[in-house]
Amino acid sequence: MTKYLRDIKPPLIQFNGHLQTIVPAIFRKSAGFDYHRERINTPDGDFLDLDWGKGEGTNLLIICHGLEGNSSRAYVKGMANHFKSNGWDVLAWNYRGCSDEVNRKIRFYHSGATDDLDTVITHVSDHYNFTKIHLLGFSLGGNLMLKYLGERGANVPEIICKAIGISVPTDLYASCIKISKGINRVYNRRFLKQLKEKVKKKSKYFPGQFDLKSLNKIHRLIDFDEFFTAPIHGFKNALHYYEHCSAQRYITNIQIPTMIINAQNDPFLAPSCYPYKLTKAHHFVELLTPLKGGHCGFADRDLPNSYWSEALSWNYMNR
Repeated sequence: MTKYLRDIKPPLIQFNGHLQTIVPAIFRKSAGFDYHRERINTPDGDFLDLDWGKGEGTNLLIICHGLEGNSSRAYVKGMANHFKSNGWDVLAWNYRGCSDEVNRKIRFYHSGATDDLDTVITHVSDHYNFTKIHLLGFSLGGNLMLKYLGERGANVPEIICKAIGISVPTDLYASCIKISKGINRVYNRRFLKQLKEKVKKKSKYFPGQFDLKSLNKIHRLIDFDEFFTAPIHGFKNALHYYEHCSAQRYITNIQIPTMIINAQNDPFLAPSCYPYKLTKAHHFVELLTPLKGGHCGFADRDLPNSYWSEALSWNYMNR
């Protein structure tokens, strides 16, 4: 830990993992710079909205957001602002249906949709003159990023140098079960409300193709994945989706320097989301498990102008 940054010191009022998750998500002000949006087409006729913080740099950070997030989330803008203010260009891309506009295809986004990440990276490589690209993913975006790297192994584009996953549910099934129990159900309800509204909105553009009656049967994230995520995206059921898309299946094959940062008090993550055995002797992947930080939180009372995860990510990327 010390070779990157000292351990985290949360504000005293954030005395547990829930507060370290909720307070930054609700009360953190977005970083003070505006994106420039670029829309690109996908090979299957859909679109992706890319939000740029562009300067004249040769280093680019591509940021992947979390479940039901987008480029405007405070945790995304905070990371983007930290790297942009230090001279890097940044690109925060929005998954299908996450940029305040219904996407063209019936498919949504999901934890394993690496084809869209590949589309973004290919577009950047073909149309811009960066010499180095680094990847950073939060939560679902971290799982997506790790899967992308593991799928490709030694065939990852040479321009990609390093990667960081923050608050990553590397075991999707176990994480979904945990978030549906006890006090964690408050997070479960919040995500489900957003996902159900998205289905209702999209059904207006695809009449007859969504079973809206099944929304009443959905009380857990695993239910949503069973009724919608899995069948829409070609999986047999939710368990098949989790098995195929969980990052823990792909970590062994990652072959670029990669860091996973999962706080021990993260309320979203089950014990199996801390892949100690997979990373212990890994030549490329290292796992940091600070005692505190919550889920995508990491506020630090001694870092008034940034967050602990941002300072650590900058240190790691520039090591």
